[in-house]
Amino acid sequence: MTSKQGQGQQIEISSLPIPQLQELKSQLDRELEHLTTSFQSLRTAQSKFRDCLKSISQGVNTVTAEKPLLVPLTSSLYVPGRLSSSTNVLVDVGTGFFVEKSTSDASDFYNRKVKDLGDSLKDLEQVINGKANNVRVVEEVIRVKVLSAQEQGGKEKGEAKG
Repeated sequence: MTSKQGQGQQIEISSLPIPQLQELKSQLDRELEHLTTSFQSLRTAQSKFRDCLKSISQGVNTVTAEKPLLVPLTSSLYVPGRLSSSTNVLVDVGTGFFVEKSTSDASDFYNRKVKDLGDSLKDLEQVINGKANNVRVVEEVIRVKVLSAQEQGGKEKGEAKG
């Protein structure tokens, strides 16, 4: 593995001293942690969009206007309510904007969101795997250098005694 330095220069990581390798490893660890957090956030968003699809298919399409239901105000606070329409819903399209859509259009919207996030998750997973592999390579180089330094130290002590 080579590490890019500056503009297009590549340095063989096995030529780096141990402190620089440890710094490189900690940088890669931070990047990996950030990517993993992003991956989890995307999974959570995808799960919420699936919940929206489930609400449309199992809730809105099956509940009549006369039938009462519970409306979530927060994740733990629900109030009784009634549907004003079982054919149209308000869809949160982001940054606090809501658009009225038919239930089929809303389902299409959420299905596209789930698919797009799935594609992003696949791409991000490949990046995470590449970073994790880079971390393993750097760890291996550090291990080899530390063992080599220990062997050198042992030989020097042996020669000093003899």
